[in-house]
Amino acid sequence: MSDPCNQESSPLLSIEDALDKIKTAVSPVSGTETLNLRLGLGRILAASVYAPINIPHDRNSAMDGYAFSSCDWTDAQMFTLRLIGTSWAGRPFLGQLQAGECVRIFTGAVVPTHADSVIMQEQVQVQQQTIHFPADTRILQNIREIGEDVKQGSCLIAEPKKLSAVDLGLLASAGVEQLSVKRQLKIAYFSTGDELTALGLPLESGKIYDSNRTLLGGLLVDPSYSVVDLGVIPDNKQLLEDSFIAAAKNYDVLITTGGVSVGEADFVKEILYSCGDVNFWKIAIKPGKPLAFGKIGACHFFGLPGNPVAVVVTFQQIVAPALRQLSGAPFVQPLRLTATCTTTLKKVPGRQEYQRGILSQDENGEFFVASAGLQGSHILSSLSQSGCYIVLPKMCAGVQAGERVTVEPFNLLI
Repeated sequence: MSDPCNQESSPLLSIEDALDKIKTAVSPVSGTETLNLRLGLGRILAASVYAPINIPHDRNSAMDGYAFSSCDWTDAQMFTLRLIGTSWAGRPFLGQLQAGECVRIFTGAVVPTHADSVIMQEQVQVQQQTIHFPADTRILQNIREIGEDVKQGSCLIAEPKKLSAVDLGLLASAGVEQLSVKRQLKIAYFSTGDELTALGLPLESGKIYDSNRTLLGGLLVDPSYSVVDLGVIPDNKQLLEDSFIAAAKNYDVLITTGGVSVGEADFVKEILYSCGDVNFWKIAIKPGKPLAFGKIGACHFFGLPGNPVAVVVTFQQIVAPALRQLSGAPFVQPLRLTATCTTTLKKVPGRQEYQRGILSQDENGEFFVASAGLQGSHILSSLSQSGCYIVLPKMCAGVQAGERVTVEPFNLLI
């Protein structure tokens, strides 16, 4: 059996070749901006940050207990020290520790100069100002040394990392207040088609509600992007061409949905050839074969299919890697796992398929996956219920229950 949607005069471009073409055609945007640290979440670091201080800045205690000098410790014997003061977090003990003395200390508090050990408070016996240490006391423990985490002058975070909440916390711990980050990638998107109806309006016969703009709006939520929704453009060639040219002047990337197939009202490819350059059109992927990539002036263009599941799949597999490269973010290889398929999967050789699956893990850590149901490119319900793609290679002719398959867990809220 052959794929009825794969009757082409020449072989379709593979996903790998499409991504290679994009890598060659796309360069990170230039331009940076300086932000307050609190605004840096999800932004792309433009300049590596070096530690202005040691972390920790002082020797401090890893727990609540008693600080003492190992010189007072006798191997395998109990010993007693006199309590002479307290070191609180934020209020260090200011006296001098002498032989036979110890200091009460709390987590994070500065360790007195002549102390080199801290014992947990539960391990000692306290009689007023006399502290009894057990025979099995461990010395040279529970002290966080200066620069143990980060040495002053060392690289805290190297560009071009996409900054996480943990990164911001690390920078804050070093007293870093401002960051140099890549400027936001300017992205516009719109839907095409006379059949589309806006939410809130009654649905007439032959019409459908426009779900693709809502999908793209969610998929494009990223602090590294500045995104604008340009609405719906009817199937009018001149209006579409004018919209393309106007958008290309103001944005780094233009994304459309619909109009990239071969119907009489599918004008996207024709317009792209007339006012820009087409890098490729159609790839060996299911769902999502009719996908156009090109350029209008300095603006990169992605023409996605009209069916909503195809929009999601092509965005994740093709557009998202391109946007990361354009924004200056490092390449991220999608996480893939091997799982036992518990249902039969139908497939015709010809295109690499991304079938919707429900992933589970048993008590032994083994992964299992089942089909999420109907796989039509218009069926969003099965995509909503799924948690991964079952990635079936181009020449795969189907899967029997019990066979091992490759799965790609979703890493986006879709």
